Amino acid sequence: MNDAEFKRFTDAAAHCQMSNAAFLAYAVDKAARDLTRTASEIATEREVIDELFAARRHLGRIHGLFNQVAKALNSGADAPHLGAAVEAVGSAARRMEDAADALLAHRDGGAPA
Repeated sequence: MNDAEFKRFTDAAAHCQMSNAAFLAYAVDKAARDLTRTASEIATEREVIDELFAARRHLGRIHGLFNQVAKALNSGADAPHLGAAVEAVGSAARRMEDAADALLAHRDGGAPA
């Protein structure tokens, strides 16, 4: 823990009117109760960026699959669930865009646009 992190920790403990040890014990217990949330909250920016790039790669693969669907439809095939698939992919793309916007806003110290 560097000096800035230690100061933030001791300031937080003092703000909560707790000793450093009590604050640390409380924080550790709270983090251990929901490991999924804890892992996502402490993910480094690099890990978040890696996940966004992975999502982008997946969306690129989906693009290729939609091209195959278009080819099949042009050949007379039926795609009864195509509308739902298009909506789901569109929703995923919007969530990915929102996540990228939030990451950039956080990096810049402001709120998402």
